[in-house]
Amino acid sequence: MNDTKVRILAAGAELFRRNGYTGTGLKQIASTARAPFGSIYHFFPGGKQELGDAVIRSSGESYADLVFSIVDGHPDIIEAIEVAFTMAADSLVATDYADACPIATIALEVASTNEVLRVATADVFTDWIERGTRNFQTKGLHEAEARQLTLTLITSLEGAFVLARAMRSTEPLLAAGRAVRTAARSMLEW
Repeated sequence: MNDTKVRILAAGAELFRRNGYTGTGLKQIASTARAPFGSIYHFFPGGKQELGDAVIRSSGESYADLVFSIVDGHPDIIEAIEVAFTMAADSLVATDYADACPIATIALEVASTNEVLRVATADVFTDWIERGTRNFQTKGLHEAEARQLTLTLITSLEGAFVLARAMRSTEPLLAAGRAVRTAARSMLEW
């Protein structure tokens, strides 16, 4: 992939994650990417919406890789969940509550106003659910329980990000992590 295009995608991901889709302008993205403004339209002829779609899909894959590398790195589901939520809380503190999930930030904003971006966020969430379900199945859960745990993990993490950013507190993330661990324990006992 072209270096300029990579920088534009990275800048878009960072700015959309921090400022939202509507709070980020193309000039701001070009400046952050250290790219000529026209290069955005060269690589994304559909403008901001096409760039947004590409950012959602690439960021969604990267974010899933991060979360599931944590889960894969810990054979114990309970420990993996604890580490994932603790790392999310630590990341928020380290970025002064600016960097949370890039997909949720955009999804909340565009779900009722931009069908192209709504579909992109839905596709990413669907991929996460399918990937998490497969992952938890390899750790011994039946498909229904693995899917339920994945949905519990994703919804808890995303909701906790919203509260944590608004409250500027890690308490919601740590509480959500405890709740997901409790749910996982009960599923493992079935």
